[in-house]
Amino acid sequence: MSDENLQPVFQIQRVYLKDVSLEQPNSPTIFLEQEAPQMEVAVDVGAEPLAEGIFESTVTITVTAKIKDKVAFLVECKQAGIFEARNIPAEQLDPLLGIGCPNIVYPYLRANIADLITRAGFPPVHLSEINFEVFYQQRLQALAAQQGEQAGGSGIVMPDGSQATH
Repeated sequence: MSDENLQPVFQIQRVYLKDVSLEQPNSPTIFLEQEAPQMEVAVDVGAEPLAEGIFESTVTITVTAKIKDKVAFLVECKQAGIFEARNIPAEQLDPLLGIGCPNIVYPYLRANIADLITRAGFPPVHLSEINFEVFYQQRLQALAAQQGEQAGGSGIVMPDGSQATH
């Protein structure tokens, strides 16, 4: 049978907490502060092939909370998932890994961050939803601007780092 006759396959193999870090550089005195902390949130998404048709997708969130000029806490959490994606057209694989997989992984990440911050002694931080499609499009635009208009590629970067063709 040729690949063209095979049905596309997409399955979640596993979702797991890959890395987590909590810093409270000004504890315990930071707990005496009365005002609410100012939050900064940074997001990153990644994907890489593990084996033929098996990919790891990661979402990393860094939350920094400051009261005045002091860091109350800094949490960095990386949630990952292993996904089977076979017989999926090349032009659909990159959006699947950059949008679909992060949408599956992110709710686990949000829960882990809220739990970790609560266990650290602070009120929970409930991160808002992320539109990974917009995030993906912004990353493509940034990549295209960075690379300039190189040799007619589609602007989509495949999991192996190569440019997708039309």
